[in-house]
Amino acid sequence: MAHREPAVTEEPTIGKLVVDASRDVSSLIQSEIALAKSELRVSMKAGGVSIGLFAAAAFLVLLAVIMISVAFAYFLNMTGLDLAWCFLIVFGAYVLLAALLGFVGVRMIKKVKGPERAIEQAKENKALLQRNN
Repeated sequence: MAHREPAVTEEPTIGKLVVDASRDVSSLIQSEIALAKSELRVSMKAGGVSIGLFAAAAFLVLLAVIMISVAFAYFLNMTGLDLAWCFLIVFGAYVLLAALLGFVGVRMIKKVKGPERAIEQAKENKALLQRNN
């Protein structure tokens, strides 16, 4: 029986370990980016379809509002008013509704304030950094 010498395995150098680790990290990051891109593609397609469906729904609601407005005008016509006056009343109701919504919107927008605490904190940070330099 012949005696075998154990195989000598070379210890990798630190440089080789760094290169291997760098390559592995780079490969991992590339894989993560590819995964994120594929997930975003699926999400973007679903988002695009959703936007299209919302636009179609909004268009149908617009048509419904027009139809109900005409129906309301003809309903008013049944009271004996001239049809032109009926349509003018419906128009006036929409103008009043728009004015009311605009008034409420203006009142609400006046309540909007800037991020005062964040601005103050940023000023304090700037002052601290300027003192340290």
